[in-house]
Amino acid sequence: MELFSYWRSSAAYRVRIGLNLKQLPYRITPVHLLRDGGQQHSEGYAALNPQELVPTLRHDGQVLHQSMAILDYLDEVFPLPALLPDDAAGRARVRALAQLLACDIHPLNNLRVMQFFSDTWSVPQPERDDWTRHWMQVGFEAMERMLVESVDTGRFCHGDSPGLADCCLVPQLYNARRFNVDMGPYPTLARIDAACLALPAFDAARPEHQPDAA
Repeated sequence: MELFSYWRSSAAYRVRIGLNLKQLPYRITPVHLLRDGGQQHSEGYAALNPQELVPTLRHDGQVLHQSMAILDYLDEVFPLPALLPDDAAGRARVRALAQLLACDIHPLNNLRVMQFFSDTWSVPQPERDDWTRHWMQVGFEAMERMLVESVDTGRFCHGDSPGLADCCLVPQLYNARRFNVDMGPYPTLARIDAACLALPAFDAARPEHQPDAA
C-alpha cells in the first residue's frame, strides 16, 4: 500500500490516521506541495491524480483519490476496527461531523485557495489569515454545539472509540493552532483532540513525524 502524501496536508493527515487506526502497513511517497513549483503539478503526478492534489492511495492495483473516499474504501475493505458506527443514525451523525470539517472548513483554508488569494488577487497575508480564522471559528462553533448537545458524544466524537470524525478533527485543529485560533471557546473539541493525540495511531500520523517533514 502506497500513500502519496505531503506532511502538512490535512487531507493526507486524516488518511494517515485511518491507516494507523486499522494498523495497515503503508509506504509514504512524499509529494511536496511547495517545492519545484508544487510537485503535485508535475506531469508524472498529474497522470496519477488529475486533480493534482494529495492524498492518492495505491492499493491492490487500484489508484484512489479524495481522502474521504479513501477512508470509506479502507472501512469497506478492512472493516475492523470500524471508522463508522453500526447503526444508520450513528453513521449519519459521524458523517455529518466529518463533512463539516472536511467539506465546509478545510476547503476554505486549503493551500491552493491561499495561493490564489496571494498570486492572483494580491491579498495581504493578514487578511488571508483573518479569512482562515473566520471560517474555522464558524465551523468550530457549530461542531462544539453538535457535540455538547448530543448524548452520543463520548471520549471521542462518537462514543469511546475513535472514528471517521476524529480522523478529520485532529488535522483541522492542527491547522487551527498554525493560524493561532483561540480554542478556549471550544473545550469539547480541545478535549477530544487531546484524547486522540494520546493514542499511538494519531501520534504517529502527526505532521512532524513524517519522513518529509520540513
